[in-house]
Amino acid sequence: MKNILIINGHQKYDSSEGKLNRTLMDNMVRLLSEENKIKTTSVQDGYTLSEEQEKFLWADVVIYQTPIYWFSVPGLLKTYMDEVYAYGVFFTGAHEYGSGGLLTDKKYMFSTTWNAPEKAFNDPTQFFNGASLEAALRHLHSAHTFLGMEPLKSFACYDVIKNPNIPKFIADLDIHLQAVLHD
Repeated sequence: MKNILIINGHQKYDSSEGKLNRTLMDNMVRLLSEENKIKTTSVQDGYTLSEEQEKFLWADVVIYQTPIYWFSVPGLLKTYMDEVYAYGVFFTGAHEYGSGGLLTDKKYMFSTTWNAPEKAFNDPTQFFNGASLEAALRHLHSAHTFLGMEPLKSFACYDVIKNPNIPKFIADLDIHLQAVLHD
């Protein structure tokens, strides 16, 4: 049994209500709560810094369910990271830059939703110039490496506006979670 924190990083705006990210998060809670202890946060609903820090310290695994806006996380999720990832709690100074992470017993995973089609990745003739999903998320991985956390393979739903295949997204996420969280 693992302690799992699931964070919904969706930020609502005119053309994006967050139904898909909420659906994926709710599905994760349903699936993972059968054999794990689960806590959740939806950044859109607000949070308390000390409670969020305690959730991280409690968790074995942190899963971010987030859309990708302009090639990064929504502003509210970035603000959450800026506020919650505190010096002395999540990291400290070190002789070698990036080696002062205090969350060395924790893993994390990104579950992302993209308007980009899957074919835009891993192909040098497409938009991401051959970069993989993990490479497109490199900046987010770096932040978590800085905290000492270990990555689990990321998940993505692609082309979510033009081709919203929700049942497939849910089924694929279930398979992914079972693969990456199985010990």
